[in-house]
Amino acid sequence: WEFNGSFYQPSAFLMMGIPGMEALHRWISIPFCALYLVALLGNCMILFIIKKTQSLHEPMYYFLSMLAVTDLGLVLCTLPTTLGIFWFNMQRIGFDACLTQMYFIHTLSFIESSVLLAMAFDRFVAISHPLRHSSILTKTTVIKIGLAIVLRGVVSLLPIPFLLKRLTYCRRTELSHSFCFHPDIMNLACADIKVNVLYGMVILLSTVGMDFIFIVLSYILIIKTVIGLATKEECLKALNTCVSHICAVLVFFIPMIGLSMIHRFGKNVPPLVNTLVAYTYLIIPPALNPIIYSIKSSHIREALLRALWRKSD
Repeated sequence: WEFNGSFYQPSAFLMMGIPGMEALHRWISIPFCALYLVALLGNCMILFIIKKTQSLHEPMYYFLSMLAVTDLGLVLCTLPTTLGIFWFNMQRIGFDACLTQMYFIHTLSFIESSVLLAMAFDRFVAISHPLRHSSILTKTTVIKIGLAIVLRGVVSLLPIPFLLKRLTYCRRTELSHSFCFHPDIMNLACADIKVNVLYGMVILLSTVGMDFIFIVLSYILIIKTVIGLATKEECLKALNTCVSHICAVLVFFIPMIGLSMIHRFGKNVPPLVNTLVAYTYLIIPPALNPIIYSIKSSHIREALLRALWRKSD
């Protein structure tokens, strides 16, 4: 791209739907609506059940509440622009509005990563030190962990919008997705983006990257503890309490790592693949997490059945 030395910042960006399938956007919106509905209702249901059921007022379910709130935030960030494109072909988004949406999407993603790490720590303490679990993870400690998670996400990503605002942009304004994503905006600039690239990579590796490493280490320690249990039944029972969390970790981290790799190294990846991975990363986890925990957690399942039974009465 040629740059004539003058500062230029577009008033708006143009967001894309699914490339090559613009004529089918109305039909494609049906499964998206279903996923958004499942995510909204499912996470609200998780929060309602945990709030109303006294027996679920434990660290594991407090962290699950944090996960549900984060998933709701991610859904509400992407739903207006995604369905706006599919239903009304509303592709235009203001420059500042785009930076705001991008900031919240990335912040909530980083918070979700940290919540999953906190849940892994909870499982490690529950299995390795069951008698000390309630004294280690008190209600006050859980609140402090939650505040630290939010503060880390908010502060670490605060410079990103300002780093993007200082850049001068080319006349191209087409984004690759139906939402604003940092690498996507950054690549439209005509200026030197080395600072943006470096800061983005450092923050990603020091937050999400470290979270993933510590989650893996937690499960290595959990497996080491479980192997030392007396009977096979105890071993399976301990591992069974981790299944839903492992599924949530895989559902979140695999698409996120895939999307990061595509944006940094996948120059020849078809646009359709890039788009589908992005949607998988931002829509599938919020929709699947409530289902995973409702199926695998007998306590949540029983509380849900009790709530439905009372309503039917």
